[in-house]
Amino acid sequence: MRLLDFAGKHKRLTVLGCVLSAVNALLSIAMLVCVWFVVRDLVAVAPDWAAAQNAPMYGAWAFAFAIIALAVYFAALMCTHLAAFRTARNMRKAALDHLAKVPLGFYSTRSTGELRRIIEGSTGLTEGVLAHRIPDFVGALVTPIAFLVVMFVFDWVMGLVCLIPIIVSAFCMFLMMGGGLGGKDGDGNSNAMAFMMNYQNALDRMNKAAVEYVRGIPVVKVFQQTVQSFRAFQESIIAYRDFATAYVKLCKAPQVAQLVAINSTFFVLVPAGILLAASAGDFGAFLTNFLFYVIFSALTTTMMSKIMYASQAVTEAQDAVTRIEGILSAPLMEEVSAAEAKRPADDSIEFDQVTFCYPGNDACALSDVTLKVPSGATVALVGPSGGGKTTAASLVPRFWDADSGTVRVGGVDVRDIPQAELMERVAFVFQNDRLFKQSLADNIRAARPSATRAEVEAAAHAAQCDDIIAKFPEGLDTVVGTKGTYLSGGERQRIALARAILKDAPVVVLDEATAFADPENEALIQRALAKLTEGKTVLMIAHRLSTVTGADRIYVIDGGRLVEEGSHAELVAAGGLYARMWADYQTSASWRIEGKGADHVA
Repeated sequence: MRLLDFAGKHKRLTVLGCVLSAVNALLSIAMLVCVWFVVRDLVAVAPDWAAAQNAPMYGAWAFAFAIIALAVYFAALMCTHLAAFRTARNMRKAALDHLAKVPLGFYSTRSTGELRRIIEGSTGLTEGVLAHRIPDFVGALVTPIAFLVVMFVFDWVMGLVCLIPIIVSAFCMFLMMGGGLGGKDGDGNSNAMAFMMNYQNALDRMNKAAVEYVRGIPVVKVFQQTVQSFRAFQESIIAYRDFATAYVKLCKAPQVAQLVAINSTFFVLVPAGILLAASAGDFGAFLTNFLFYVIFSALTTTMMSKIMYASQAVTEAQDAVTRIEGILSAPLMEEVSAAEAKRPADDSIEFDQVTFCYPGNDACALSDVTLKVPSGATVALVGPSGGGKTTAASLVPRFWDADSGTVRVGGVDVRDIPQAELMERVAFVFQNDRLFKQSLADNIRAARPSATRAEVEAAAHAAQCDDIIAKFPEGLDTVVGTKGTYLSGGERQRIALARAILKDAPVVVLDEATAFADPENEALIQRALAKLTEGKTVLMIAHRLSTVTGADRIYVIDGGRLVEEGSHAELVAAGGLYARMWADYQTSASWRIEGKGADHVA
């Protein structure tokens, strides 16, 4: 029912498909009854087969029931397949719509590999469940009910004999799929559900580790290592292997017993038939009844197999729905209503006693931080690594919302500004901006999809990208990441700057914009930054202190707290943390390699 909540108006198709599947099961039994009638009439007149006048009629009915059953089953699968595809689509759409509304910081706590596997893999599991397993499950449940009724009509003793392997098989299935092997876990989940959760968790861990391993292959190859050296990946594979192997061993005995039981119906019927034949008054009637149970015993294997596989599939779907619901339960970014929305008066940025802790962390990344960036000013955040600089910058565009205190843009709490307007007002340049596998023009145009070709070219020129464009025959139409087309870190950064210049937002947040640039690229990036920040409010984060000496004001953040503030000259004169950082920076800038053919240390 949780799965059908995603089906929408197609829920009725699933219900109809299950009803048709049940009708198919009844028609299949009716076909076998007609076959038995043919056998009964032939045995009664043997060897004068021509005397069995009703046999052709029963044969025709059996054929008709078989054709109708096939058509009904086809219709059932059509209904369930249509519903399954729509349901999977709705699940993916619901997950993606929800992910579009969560704070951007959510993506720093969930790996892309995990999210991709849930959205694609989990929804893919539900398709098979709705399309095949649930209608088969319904048909398999209807079959034994009808089977029991028919069995006890002809010979209740033989009916009981036929029940023995079914009961044994059902018990073994309960051990494997229910609570028999291990009962329930600490959360009250059945053994089957606990297994499926652990199984999917193991796959998620392998998937995440695999993504990290692929990303780290250059490092692995440089140091001549193998996959065994990538501990997280290796451990996730071994853990999955051990888990799967242990579960297989656990299920080995009941699985063997189940298969033996379900395939031994005929084996049980033969000795029972021999014993009952001796006391049968009318041997001919007994023989025809015995043949009836022999014919129907073929249904037993198919019926129980469908129930077993459907039970497993339903358990998988239950886990899949739980994982999708886990995404859908992620807290949404609170969006202000149109009636309550406020417009910023200017482009200033202000932090008023802001405290923020990352979800799941006891220590706060920011504690009681108060600072201000006047409209049109350039303010820098500096400090030791892990001090909270990037966290502070991420609160401006609402990657996260402050736990306490207020972040304002233009004098208005960012939570009172419509998200679309806030994003239009703020441009970002990160230390590792990602480029899409699209043309350079499309990568730049991502900031403003309506931009003309001329505007894109102007932004690329302002970002000092002329040399990048010139080295490719297709210029701005060159697709990044194909046919050996790759950009260096500094080149990617300049394309990202062109993107920000094209956006032309009044507030600019720079997070280590020159972090991965060589000296030549850094000079070009500095020129592009000058163009980007001209007349804008700038909040910049930098470890290279030479890039912040001209800032209007510098705030020093250490351990999540604001420890110093002032201009470059004032902070150097104060002799505090910034002064020590500046001295260290100057020392490192003067280092030279000492050795043969090299200058001595300065």
